[in-house]
Amino acid sequence: MHAPSLSHRHAPAIGAGAPDRKGAAVKRLSSLVALAVGLAAAPLLAQEGPRPIEVAPSAVATAPQNPPKLIVAISVDQFSADLFAEYRNHFREGFARLLTGVVFPSGYQSHAATETCPGHSTILTGYRPTHTGIIANNWLDLAAPRADKTVYCAEDESVIGSDHERYTVSDKHLKVPTLGERMRAANPATRVVSVAGKDRAAVMMGGHNVDELWWWDGKAFASYAGRPAPEAVTRVNAATNEVIARGQPALPVPDFCVAHDRAVDMPGGFTIGRGRFERAPGDARPFRASPAFDAAVFDLATQLVRDMKLGQGAQTDIIDVGASATDYVGHSLGTEGLEMCLQLASLDHTIGQFLNALDATGVDYEVVLTADHGGHDAPERHQQRAMPRDARVSDNISAEDMGKAIGAALKLKGPVLYNSEGNIFVDPALLPRQRALVLAEAKKRFQALPQVAAALTRAEIEKTALATTPPETWTLAERVRASYDAKRSGDIVLLLKPRVVPIPKPGPGYVATHGSPWDYDRRVPILFWRRGLTGFEQPLSVETVDIAPTLAATIGLPMPGVDGRCLDLDGGPGSTCPAE
Repeated sequence: MHAPSLSHRHAPAIGAGAPDRKGAAVKRLSSLVALAVGLAAAPLLAQEGPRPIEVAPSAVATAPQNPPKLIVAISVDQFSADLFAEYRNHFREGFARLLTGVVFPSGYQSHAATETCPGHSTILTGYRPTHTGIIANNWLDLAAPRADKTVYCAEDESVIGSDHERYTVSDKHLKVPTLGERMRAANPATRVVSVAGKDRAAVMMGGHNVDELWWWDGKAFASYAGRPAPEAVTRVNAATNEVIARGQPALPVPDFCVAHDRAVDMPGGFTIGRGRFERAPGDARPFRASPAFDAAVFDLATQLVRDMKLGQGAQTDIIDVGASATDYVGHSLGTEGLEMCLQLASLDHTIGQFLNALDATGVDYEVVLTADHGGHDAPERHQQRAMPRDARVSDNISAEDMGKAIGAALKLKGPVLYNSEGNIFVDPALLPRQRALVLAEAKKRFQALPQVAAALTRAEIEKTALATTPPETWTLAERVRASYDAKRSGDIVLLLKPRVVPIPKPGPGYVATHGSPWDYDRRVPILFWRRGLTGFEQPLSVETVDIAPTLAATIGLPMPGVDGRCLDLDGGPGSTCPAE
């Protein structure tokens, strides 16, 4: 069973940040302030009707023949294919432009561990988590010398004094290079930039060798220790603190969001479904789960593009942007309420502003937009909307309780079983014969529970070949195999049945999640856009591991041996992929 994934790494306490040390910075606030001021009106823009987008006509080929000068990779955290399908007819700005390009509405994070860190590790590497080594947001290292045995995917746990709560961000657990790293290896002049709302998104898309890598740490945009902040970061941090200090009035509700404006009563005496993102002046707590958070991330990306003059050199540069607010909204308020409708309408505006800023540079840029995973709404709302069998996981599905019962039955001392996000570990201190007995008993007992779809042992997973068929056809064992690492995965991988949400008791700020092997968590959109590219839509399935080799092909960079394949973005007889 995947444990609730909204840990401190999803929603740590957020402060207003340190006061600006440069008074002049506040006087020349970045475009974030102007964008946030206009954010309340952003959803209304979606009612104005489509705006014509100037696209250079194609003379012969249906795709540009020259390499782009800048690659822009955008990940929208928890942006499922279902959300994309639900709202695509309402988009009028950023998403609307991308919809004129090449559209794959059925992209797959094909593995079972549909979490933020594994998903982001696939987008720009071309490899599935079984090869990236990023099998979950967290896993256990029971042999670790520190008392805290939980390892975060983007930390260096060897740092003395660190633990799961106080960690040092690191790229050490990512086993493969990213597209940016490969570009720099081919041409050292290439600049690689990665910015995101979450550290793990920035790290997994940026990789090991970056010029600038920044994430929001709860108070400001931060980076690795000792890395000096460029002026763009200083300006955006000052501007973001100003946005938080000013607060946010309630966003207006566009016509297409009205049907979502309905309260849902939750266990515990609170409601969801009618929030409009109002924030009191100085209240930083709700900032992260709001459209203003994405506005800050994209503002930083915009200013780094301008200040560094990305795409204006002889080489091709790359910038990765991780928009995290959709995930925070989905976890804290669900995916089908008014809050998500307003979030996506606002994000459409924010991405549109970002693309307009890129246009203003005159750079020939290529965009891809996708997501790290999908998501599932709160069962309480599903039960009102024709899905009465949606449920929350029972309290009796607990590795700790199961381990106690097995230990008592086998007369063994100790916890016997440990769990981390569905990876169940048998106590390594047991004798081999004892471990075998515990493993067999745990599989039998877990598999007998009515909400469990499968309890796959290490031996069962390792004998499963990596799938080569379309991802929607994969067995559960093949989905697990795609995110299995022998040194990091559990002795048993536990999978819940469809529509069983692994949150026994929801509370304010955490009502819904993802992490399952089912398609509502696996399917995400993949959109490519470039000026001069003739658009088309391909409804058949592709994978997020196909993104990196597809982008690499447009700049003539070979990527042999990866799990993904090049997607031909030329809708005519030509091809943007290398000849086989």
